[in-house]
Formats: sequence, C-alpha cells, structure tokens
Amino acid sequence: MLCQKRGLCPQLWITMCIYAGGYAPRNAYVGLQLIPRHALRRRRNGMWLARISHIEEKTAAHEMANGCGTGSLVGMANLQMSQETREFIRAHAGEDVRELALHTKRDVPGLDLPFALDQIAGREIARTKLPQWAACEGIVYPPHLAMEQCSSQFTAEYKAQVAAQLVEEESEPTLVDLTGGFGVDFSAMVRGFAHGTYVERQERLCEVARHNLRELGLGGRADVVCGDGVDHLAQMPPATLIYLDPARRDEHGARTYAIEDCTPNALALRGQLLDKAPFVMIKLSPMLDWRKTIADFVGSVAQVHITATGNECKEIVVVLARGEHERVRVVCVNDAQRLEFEVGADSAGSWQRADVLDACELGAQRYLYEPNAAIMKAGAFGEITRNYDVRQIGANSHLFVSEHPVADFPGRAFEITALGTMNKRDVRQVLGGISAANVSVRNFPLTVQQLRRKLKLRDGGDVYLFATTVAGGHMLLRTRKLA
Repeated sequence: MLCQKRGLCPQLWITMCIYAGGYAPRNAYVGLQLIPRHALRRRRNGMWLARISHIEEKTAAHEMANGCGTGSLVGMANLQMSQETREFIRAHAGEDVRELALHTKRDVPGLDLPFALDQIAGREIARTKLPQWAACEGIVYPPHLAMEQCSSQFTAEYKAQVAAQLVEEESEPTLVDLTGGFGVDFSAMVRGFAHGTYVERQERLCEVARHNLRELGLGGRADVVCGDGVDHLAQMPPATLIYLDPARRDEHGARTYAIEDCTPNALALRGQLLDKAPFVMIKLSPMLDWRKTIADFVGSVAQVHITATGNECKEIVVVLARGEHERVRVVCVNDAQRLEFEVGADSAGSWQRADVLDACELGAQRYLYEPNAAIMKAGAFGEITRNYDVRQIGANSHLFVSEHPVADFPGRAFEITALGTMNKRDVRQVLGGISAANVSVRNFPLTVQQLRRKLKLRDGGDVYLFATTVAGGHMLLRTRKLA
C-alpha cells in the first residue's frame, strides 16, 4: 500500500493506492496509523481517499512542529502497554511492519497494533542510530518520521562532550533543555551535569521523556517540565548551560532554515538566554551559512561545531557565551576525523584561501584527496593546505593532490593511476577499457549522470573517476581508493 498527501489540500485528504482490483479493505493504514473503513471514499483506478480527521491529527507537519510527533502514543494511557501488546512486540521484533500491518488480525483483545508497530519499527532504527537505547527493552519510541529525524547517538554524544568541556570548571553544573522533543540530546548531555531540566510543551512527549529517562537510569538527576520553553526561560532560575533545538518547520509544516524563522527564535532570545546562563548551545540546520550565523549573533558566538557522520553533514551547533568574542573556534567533525581552526568574529579572512597547484605540476602528483563533508561545509580549504602537505588542484575544485601519501587526511584518499584531458584520445587512454566506475565531478560543466552517459560507464566497481577543471582546462583523473 502506497500513501501520499494530495498537494492541493494536505489537511483534508490522503490519497491511498490499495490493490489493483480497487476493493476497499475493512480498514487501512496511513504510515502506521489505522484508518477505519467508513473514513474511506472510493475513487477511480483503485485509488481511495481518507479523511485526515480520522488520523487523530497526525500529519507530519504537526507531528514534527516541536521536534517530535506523538503518533500512536495518543492512545496509550501513561505509557503502560498491555501484556498482549508487549508480547506482540517481542514476537515480531525485526519484522517488516508494513507486512504486519496488512496481515495482523485487528480484533486481538488487548493488542494496540499501531503502538506495537511503532515500537517494532522504532527499535529497528535504534539498533543502528541509537544502539544504547535499543539495548534497553523498556524504551518507548515515537512514530517512524520522528525516529528518522531525531539525533543519532554519535551526534548526541558529541554535543554532550562539548557541553561537558564548557562546564568542566563548575562544581555543580545545571542544564536546561528548552526544546525537549524525544529527549535524545538531553539524555546524553545531562550525564555531565549535576542536574538537568527538560522542557517540552507537548504533554505526551513529557510522559515519554519521564518514562525513558527512568529506563536509562537518569530519572534521579532530571526534572521534566511540561510547558512552553520561552515562558520557562522567563521565570527559570539561573543555569550553567541552556540548550535549544529550534523547530525547523513553520505553522504550515514547511521546512525553514533561517534562525529567525525557527521556533523559538534564538536570535530574538539572545539577551534573555545569556542573562540566564553563561553558555548557550543551539542546534541548527546543516543548510545554514555558519559565517552569517556568527555575524547575526553579533560577537556572542564563541564556538561553531559542524558535525557529520558517514560523510553526511548532519547539524551545525553554535555556542554562545557571555562577553565579546573577537575570535571564534570552529570544529569540523566527521566520525573520528577532526579539523579545528579559528576565524575572526567577522567570519572573513585569509583562512579560506588555499595553495593552488600550477597546471604544469599536475602530472607529478600521485595522490588525490577529497575533504569530508564537514570540511566541505566549512569551506576550510586554506586550513587543509596549512595542516597537510597537499595542494589544491584549482581554486574551485576542492580536490587536493600530493606527490607522497599523506597520513590521516580528513576525508577520502586515492592513488592516481591515469590522467588526461577530455579529448577522445586521452579519454580512451584514461579509461583503459573499463565499463564501470564511481564518477565524481568538481567544478566541471557536466553532471555525474551526463558524464557517465558520455563515457558509457555503469556505476560502481573499483575505479574512481574525478572530472574537474585545472587552469581553465577540463581534466579526467582515474584513481583507486586507498584504505
């Protein structure tokens, strides 16, 4: 069964494709939410409509408006699941929830099927994303979309390390999370504090947080407050560190990225936040221009952390601190790889400029390097040439080369096996008869797909091809990946 919103009126209907015969089922599912038969309206070609009013206010925009949706938790009283529901979850752990939704009987006494399916799906995601949570059987998970968008264990633990370093000189540090959500970040960070306060305006999420914090052994050092974070900020006592993860969706459910468009608006609250705590950590979208963010907070930014995992940029975290900061510490992290440098508070300077290779020198280079996603986001290419014995191929290529192998380069490393221009003779020589390759383009007029078609190559294999521009000329580099 395939489900999708109709573009013209997402608040009213969901279009569902059932089976080819077009028979309406006794009931149906949107995501993992049960839709009764009487809520379906028949259309042509096996298509059906379901009223959103029968989905208990579970559009993704409303679910994620404050960091995490409550989903099927609405039907759970105090999060106490029945024995039948618990046994169903254990019996079907790891199974395909879509198959379970289609084939499980609906009239099993005591079984809350939507909740059970959310728990099975959530735990499966947690096995790789939140392994410590997955190992704790009593954890309650939110619906699928919220699980996909919550912090991973790696990013949460990294923020916890940053927070612990900020407050290490305090004997009894206190933490306040004004945007609690599912609580992954809070549960990681509060371990480094004497006490923490989780603030969340959705009552059901507060119940989930209380339950999960107890299951994680953190109930004794954390208070859960159900209320608006901005209201709590106005009346709370001073704390050592305040954490915010502003919701990046507007009232219509559309994605937002600018700080002032998020809820709460951290720019507008800057003065209040720093009045209440000497340190403030704010998690922001990886799409944001971190240099503009430094300028927007007008001297209050002390640190910027650009975090990636699996070479995918996940988030930007800015640290505000009291006083004026003329220099800002920037840290780029991609799993175990790390690059750290400083910039002026005006976010400009010569640090962006890298040592560029002359075109005539390219033939002598034997190794090629591609910086990781965090460094690419930072644009810290000058820092690469200052910290490693490499040179940039071109001003806009963001690829680096060296004559000798460079250990611990923060990114991918390759050995160059052939190179040439894009004329037919050179291309034949570089390709050497291969039929498949992993193709990348940097500062090149063709897309990856266009170049692959032009070269008649399938995707994959052990060969890595890089197409780029050197001194105005288009070049093709054949490489093999180094461990």
